Amino acid sequence: MYFAACCHGPGYATPLDAMKNGPRETLLYTVTIQPNVEEEHGDYLSTIDVDPNSPTYCQVVHRTFTNRKGNELHHSGWNACSSCYYVDKNAKSVPKRNRLVLPAINSDFIYVLDVATEPRKPEIIKVIDGDVLKSHDVTAPHTTHCLANGNIMISVLGDAKGNAKGDFILFDSEFNCIGTWTKGDKKAPCGYDFWYQPYYDVMVSSEWGAPNKFRRGWRPEDLNDLTQYGCRLNFYKWSTQTLYQTVDLGLEGFTPLEIRFLHDPKRPDGYVGCALNAKVFYFKKRSDSDEFDVKKVIDIPKKLVDTGSGTVTEMGGMISDIIISLDDRFLYVNCWLHGDVRQYDITNPEQPKLTGQLFLGGAICSDLPNVVVKEDKELTERPAPRYIKGRRLEGGPQMMQLSLDGKRLYVSTSLYSPWDKQFYPNMVSKGGHVCLIDVDVVNGGMTLNEDFFVDFGKEPYGPCLPHEMRYPGGDCTSDIWLANES
Repeated sequence: MYFAACCHGPGYATPLDAMKNGPRETLLYTVTIQPNVEEEHGDYLSTIDVDPNSPTYCQVVHRTFTNRKGNELHHSGWNACSSCYYVDKNAKSVPKRNRLVLPAINSDFIYVLDVATEPRKPEIIKVIDGDVLKSHDVTAPHTTHCLANGNIMISVLGDAKGNAKGDFILFDSEFNCIGTWTKGDKKAPCGYDFWYQPYYDVMVSSEWGAPNKFRRGWRPEDLNDLTQYGCRLNFYKWSTQTLYQTVDLGLEGFTPLEIRFLHDPKRPDGYVGCALNAKVFYFKKRSDSDEFDVKKVIDIPKKLVDTGSGTVTEMGGMISDIIISLDDRFLYVNCWLHGDVRQYDITNPEQPKLTGQLFLGGAICSDLPNVVVKEDKELTERPAPRYIKGRRLEGGPQMMQLSLDGKRLYVSTSLYSPWDKQFYPNMVSKGGHVCLIDVDVVNGGMTLNEDFFVDFGKEPYGPCLPHEMRYPGGDCTSDIWLANES
């Protein structure tokens, strides 16, 4: 009992332990993008006070600037998570969740922040130059996950020249580069997000596209080159670091982005949200082999829209984020262009049931003068714009982060600044925001919290764009649990 109490790593023994016993979040670390590429302070990490008992509730209380132009901070991750919970009794040290890792998808720099010394005022303690990645022929670092052995693994999207490449770069606990992760001759053509499930000796990754392509904005002709934009799921054998199965989702599954195994470490199934055409696919390991079956389980119809040109075009929902509650009961899906957040009951994982939907802006709001919706298979009328504290919600719902207890869903607005400027110029000029959805965890359903609003329109160096969010104590999208055999 003494060992169990004193010598385990960070996090919680199980997902349900985190859900039932984890503290309410008090800080929200939010990656913040400076859209003015000439502004010298550049992108930064915003620390938002989300403690309702605090005098600075709902305010940015600190900004950790990178002081470098052209970074495009995007996603973040921890140096240690619940995969490090179980530690050998002879271990010389116990992992600590005290470093937040911020890769920059444009500059290839990686920033390591100390978030333990002063949690309200994180400090950059190490900067990894982009040339480190290029020396291993990789660029555009994206998703960060810690590994149970203490290493940190980051997915990459490109080679040194910016062409599509799916691989991963490894760092040790002191953030010294070890090299790329994938072994063998078989490589994924594209990269993006990843999640591993050690109990089944498997990791799965998704695909966005080549840095040379997405950095210049979205173009319809990009659909013609599936070597530089992704439509596949890639399954790896975890122990040998080898790619053994690739599943082509076709154009319906174009740009599969956020990918999640269910949290239960003994579950061999999960979901991926496919952005452009707004589909969600479910994947599950076959009982008699290491192969996975994949099928579409959510299909959000496109809308036929004239945005003022006189030409009617199809508008997909643009699913850019999904999140699963720690009890594996609810799946949350955003539609950045259509403007809604959806809650699905996944008690039957192969037949998600829509239990909640909120519109938080989007590109078809009823007050947009140049927009005409010619066909909508779901709605009988266009959604009204939403306001919080007198501020119109510009843009659409983008990144999400769910509280450990599943009762609060935080939502930001920025997808990727070149795409923000293309699809939502008003959001860029006025600044993005973070809002809060209250969740009914008993019956399902969601309600917009009218008292919570973080406005990034009046930041010290101009309007800025909030993207991914994390809590100091871990969250629903970073922790990966190991199966407890006891």
